[in-house]
Amino acid sequence: MAAAAEVPVIDLRLAGSASEESARLRAACERQGCFRVTGHGVPRGLLAEMKAAVRALFDLPDDAKRRNTDVIPGSGYVAPSATNPLYEAFGLIDAAAPADVDAFCACLDAPPHLRATVKSYAERMHDVIVDVAGKLASSLGLEEHSFGDWPCQFRINRYNYTEDTVGSPGVQTHTDSGFLTVLQEDECVGGLEVLDPATGEFVPVDPVAGSFLINIGDVGTAWSNGRLHNVRHRVQCVAPVPRFSIAMFLLAPKDDRVSAPEAFVDADHPRRYREFKYDDYRRLRLSTGERAGEALARLAV
Repeated sequence: MAAAAEVPVIDLRLAGSASEESARLRAACERQGCFRVTGHGVPRGLLAEMKAAVRALFDLPDDAKRRNTDVIPGSGYVAPSATNPLYEAFGLIDAAAPADVDAFCACLDAPPHLRATVKSYAERMHDVIVDVAGKLASSLGLEEHSFGDWPCQFRINRYNYTEDTVGSPGVQTHTDSGFLTVLQEDECVGGLEVLDPATGEFVPVDPVAGSFLINIGDVGTAWSNGRLHNVRHRVQCVAPVPRFSIAMFLLAPKDDRVSAPEAFVDADHPRRYREFKYDDYRRLRLSTGERAGEALARLAV
């Protein structure tokens, strides 16, 4: 088995403008497209409560799960499929909108204590993802850029592993479609692998309790005019027990139009991607099956 990836660890408390930690943040996003954050301020107790809530939601009967319907294509409940037979997930857009979080909980008939946990977690994770995005923009020289009104998506994942599935893919190789992702991993079960751009090989990413893993997605690459690396990743079954993870995706600007700011475009860095609507790009990935960053090349200038 390949050695675990050396994922940079960024302390958000130190990653202010022009700091050494800010420079490390930028380097991680440009080279690897993923890093860990600590100093995020989310209590460990809330992380544990959310994991328990997720387990309870996946214990719901199938007819209840399917009430989590799409808002945009691919945004609702995902049942096991021929492509990813071990994987199922709940989805929620917009996790930054309290009314949408309420509607998600209501459609599943979640009891009050679960609703309270999901709402609290969504609020805290929105704070984290906006903070990370803002510090990333600052590291690129774009000061005071606000991401507070960008829509977010929750994706709550379960991998239904058994003795017979060890060594099998948990979910196919892909990039994330949005700007960036904050992932709470399963601290007990690994299996996440990222593509090392230096070697072209997948390497495992070991979970670290109490931290979040950040992935740069396709919108991040386009928005930064190619500066940020959209990391390819996959999940492999490494143990015969269920694996859970919770992701929040910062998707795209509120008006849905993705374009690199003028600050990232000059004679030495001509514009690399046409302006596009995020919803159109999401449909393009689904219709072509190009989910590992290939669809972005279709939008090159």
